[in-house]
Amino acid sequence: MNAAGVKKPVAKTEDEIELIRQSSLLVGKTLAELASRIKPGVTTLELDRIADEFIRDHGAYPGFNGYRGYPNSICASVNSAVVHGVPGSAPLKEGDVVSIDIGVVKDGFWGDSAYTFAVGEVKPDVRRLLEVTLECLDLAVEQAVAGKRLGDIGFAVQSHAEAHGYGVGRELVGHGRGRNLHEPPEVANYGKRGTGLVLHEGWVIAIEPMINLGSRHVREMEDGWTIRTRDDRPSAHYEHTLVIRKEQAEVLSTFKWIHEALASK
Repeated sequence: MNAAGVKKPVAKTEDEIELIRQSSLLVGKTLAELASRIKPGVTTLELDRIADEFIRDHGAYPGFNGYRGYPNSICASVNSAVVHGVPGSAPLKEGDVVSIDIGVVKDGFWGDSAYTFAVGEVKPDVRRLLEVTLECLDLAVEQAVAGKRLGDIGFAVQSHAEAHGYGVGRELVGHGRGRNLHEPPEVANYGKRGTGLVLHEGWVIAIEPMINLGSRHVREMEDGWTIRTRDDRPSAHYEHTLVIRKEQAEVLSTFKWIHEALASK
């Protein structure tokens, strides 16, 4: 701990990194399984059931289930829901977007990733929001190298999103990952270049841009979980788990199988 009593990030061993990778790859496979099922008329509760079964069939546990009392195995955030949406019985509609966030625990280590899906054809401005948010993630990953600072990651997300007129929330952040879902450090989606903690090789972190089509401001819903944009405009959310390296971040999660599933629909 530092002088303020805040735990410092701890580098993972290569063996630990490999276990986190395996958990993260299972998340990617689970998201791909859902990608092939997402269409108008499907409920997020049905997607939750499919994911839960898929994860358990692959020798892992759906880590969100019961985490701090959370009632389901995935977070399914529709349209203006930014994150932590609780699956429900309302069917998805043509033109919706849904962010699916999944965490699994396998061999004692967490994998976690998120992807925002278009349901059928979406409006051009919403499609562009999804594209830019994914670009924000890619730009942030480029900054996740040893010797850079946390502020460099946040700046990469914030500057790209705001250049397109989008809102970048302050309340929700990425974080370290390992035996726990949330470990130090916090990884904000905003910041100034050259500020914050220096990144060290072996840190495993989640970078997860949450970008709003309108205002950056959010509100918590009565279910105690769902975070929604205050202006009720759509939001997008993508997340990778990665390890800090000297020259280039090593991404442990993957969207490869998701993109293959979407291309084959």
